[in-house]
Amino acid sequence: MEETLSISGTVETVVYANEQTGYAVLEVADERDGELHTAVGPLCEVRAGEEVTLHGRFAMHPTFGPQFKTESYEVRLPETAAAIRRYLSGGALPHIGKAIAARIVAAFGEESLEVIASQPEALATVKGLTREKAYEASREFQKMFGVREAIECLARWQLPASVAVALYRHYGPDTVDMLRRDPYLLCGYPAHQDFRAADAIAGQMGLEYDSFERVRAGLVHVLRHNLNNGHACLPAARLVPTVAQFLRVEPQQVESVLRQMCEDGDAVLFGEEEAAAVYLPEYYDAERCVALALRETMRIPQHGGKSAAAAIRRLEAVNGIRYAPLQKQAIEKALGENALVLTGGPGTGKTTAVNGMLAAFEENGDRVALAAPTGRAAKRLSELTGRKAKTIHRLLEVDHTAADSTRFLHNAKNPLKCDVIVIDEMSMVDVLLFQSLLNALKPSCRIIMVGDEDQLPSVGAGNVLASVIASGLVPVVRLKEIFRQAAQSLIISNAHRIVEGLPPQKGTRDSDFFQLECPTAEACAALVCDLVARRLPQSYGYDPFEDIQVLCPTKMGPVGTQALCTALQQRLNPPAAHKAELKLYDKVLRTGDKVMQVRNDYDIPFTRPGGGEDGAGAFNGDMGVIEAVDPREGTVTVRSEDRRLVYSGEALRELELAYAITIHKSQGSEFAAVVVPLFDVPPRLCYRNLLYTGVTRAKDLCILAGHAAEAAGMVQNAMRNKRFSKLAQMLKGEGI
Repeated sequence: MEETLSISGTVETVVYANEQTGYAVLEVADERDGELHTAVGPLCEVRAGEEVTLHGRFAMHPTFGPQFKTESYEVRLPETAAAIRRYLSGGALPHIGKAIAARIVAAFGEESLEVIASQPEALATVKGLTREKAYEASREFQKMFGVREAIECLARWQLPASVAVALYRHYGPDTVDMLRRDPYLLCGYPAHQDFRAADAIAGQMGLEYDSFERVRAGLVHVLRHNLNNGHACLPAARLVPTVAQFLRVEPQQVESVLRQMCEDGDAVLFGEEEAAAVYLPEYYDAERCVALALRETMRIPQHGGKSAAAAIRRLEAVNGIRYAPLQKQAIEKALGENALVLTGGPGTGKTTAVNGMLAAFEENGDRVALAAPTGRAAKRLSELTGRKAKTIHRLLEVDHTAADSTRFLHNAKNPLKCDVIVIDEMSMVDVLLFQSLLNALKPSCRIIMVGDEDQLPSVGAGNVLASVIASGLVPVVRLKEIFRQAAQSLIISNAHRIVEGLPPQKGTRDSDFFQLECPTAEACAALVCDLVARRLPQSYGYDPFEDIQVLCPTKMGPVGTQALCTALQQRLNPPAAHKAELKLYDKVLRTGDKVMQVRNDYDIPFTRPGGGEDGAGAFNGDMGVIEAVDPREGTVTVRSEDRRLVYSGEALRELELAYAITIHKSQGSEFAAVVVPLFDVPPRLCYRNLLYTGVTRAKDLCILAGHAAEAAGMVQNAMRNKRFSKLAQMLKGEGI
């Protein structure tokens, strides 16, 4: 292992600093010979004129030459009057320039920094500093060294400066003391560090393995981990032994801590005895609020059902069509009920029914809002209806002044100005987002939920569409008839065969669906790459970036997203002298790469080059192409539809290559051509509605590459993702 080196000297220039990430570029004059070194790393709190000792290694940057990569550092306060004057003259503190720095040193000499830190009233006696300015300078000085203490403390635990900065902003001057008392604070907001990392630190500090803090953190960790698996809650009978085994403590200790957490409001126990489930508070509140809001909506009297038949006759006459019986039923219930679920597979006429509803609502003078969970789904809804649709986030408008949670400008105090809302791709809507949407609707607003109940549930926690249907609270219309034109598509007919438990027909090269056999996983990966990079563009004229999407059941293995993204990046966007790139964690991001945002982030800034309002926010599932990479500043610019987004620091972790994505991540999207590799699918992912979701993402062409036996096995497994939730019971009025 390369030896750690140390450099001591004076900071001459701060070339670049990012306060959000902690990353900075400095020029440091070596105290031994005055040579200038470029230092990079977690140095954003270091100021010009300060004396520092840096610990790290030299490395050669391909563009900027030799750099000292700093791993940790110490700042030495200047001690002599001359050094203090030089330090203050560099603009390190607000309102103190060269002239005032000279007066401060003349008045207080070598005690100047102590006066600034602890005697702002005395500092205010210096000519040119008002009381307000003196106090502001003193607060900034205290903050600078509080943040540095946090950075140095966390650096000893191998945690980045960005985490220290975020913690200091949240906890203030007590940050280090609080972490020493309870290192498991690192697991929560705003650090969100892995439990195992915090547990290792706690072990170094000598915290008892069965301490209250450790068991509480373990309970929260298991509950939060399972949110990622879609569970809004966990059965207490499963949670307690799982946590006890994970922490290697007695179940009785876990039960004791859980009881205390419930008393303190850090957890919620819903139900009794064997049926009891444990929630984190925000998810209990979300499911309860959704249930109360929908129950209240269904109680409000509505009018319009009596005129529905006449409205349908007028629509048929104007449009020259005849609605099928179930489509008529859907339009009638939409006009006569407070809420409705419209579900059905591809080719069953959901779009025709929705367009009929919209025309009837508009004829009545109703203000209608159209929304979908993702940008791609909203764009598709606009195209299918000829009306403007927005993502739910854009409809609600994110409140960027909320620092510690996701809040929206539209809420109960500022409701949306609509009489009807139509939500497409409802299976993708998680419980937190649905809570926010319902909270922003007037009590009298009609709610039309449109989706396919055979699709995968939302990426986020909860199973909202399935729970609403199961509760029986809201009327449901299921469209089942496949219309003649749609029946000619093998994509559509095979989708319905999959739902019915029948293997898909193999098709031919002339059809819109076919299967290609491969003897090995490696051969399957090679075939997928060749289809995307050569065969489909040559045979069909598809653009590999815009039209073709590889959808994988899993991330891992030779035909998982990780391996295929690396291989396709090499085929479609190989390294070149004119393409800047950034090596980051386990990936390389290069100009021209196809990428995807993998979680909601409301702080990523964007502009609209074609005109329109600038803003901030990138959402889970957004896809785009990298336009520019700046290795020196560590930024990546992505073009995503009409937006240009700039990523830096920790936000880059949320950006992944998207040449191949999981079927889960494809929900709500539609692609001209879809290639699904099926080879050695892990048993936990070998089930029917995963394959169904992948096939139904294809608009014009779907290719299954691998083993036909894999597809048949997935079809035979009717297992659905088991999601723990009590929303259906709450919608029935139980326990709320």
